[in-house]
Amino acid sequence: MGTHSRNLSLAVLPERLAICVRSPDEPLPEFITRCPLFSITRTHEKVSLVLPEEVVPVDWKAEKGWRCFKVLGSLKLNITGVLASLTSCLADAGVSTLAISTFTTDYLLVR
Repeated sequence: MGTHSRNLSLAVLPERLAICVRSPDEPLPEFITRCPLFSITRTHEKVSLVLPEEVVPVDWKAEKGWRCFKVLGSLKLNITGVLASLTSCLADAGVSTLAISTFTTDYLLVR
């Protein structure tokens, strides 16, 4: 079942977020796991982190000023088109986005 037949409800999360980049060789600080919302994506080349902007160390490379929309309710993994339905109008308007998907829902970051 695609999302074209679903109405999505969104909530804006209160924290302002930063998208950070680190080397995969650097250890990650323990404070990250105490953040109310965080995401870590590790590849061979980089580690990308999404963190509340107020906890980002000043010497880290980071882009601040992101807000996060949470798709409310639980989404099954076989539902298609959720992100497309959220990002297509933003792309048409020239708004950059970053998506974070979890087992049960999606989050969309916008500047």
